[in-house]
Amino acid sequence: MGKWRRLWQPGRLLFWQMLVFNMLSSACAWAMNTLPLNGIGLALIGTLGVLNVAFGMLAAWMLVKEEPK
Repeated sequence: MGKWRRLWQPGRLLFWQMLVFNMLSSACAWAMNTLPLNGIGLALIGTLGVLNVAFGMLAAWMLVKEEPK
């Protein structure tokens, strides 16, 4: 449980960026499920959602990797 506690660092900008990326990927998933999008729209929103997940995971990894400041 030790390294997982490093995720909670509200004093760092990276923590808030991780939260925003996760919220944006959830919003993309919601949009893909509820809005009537064509193939191009689904591809664009899906790509944006996957990128947000990747950036959120990268931010989380960077927070866990470093000692809290």
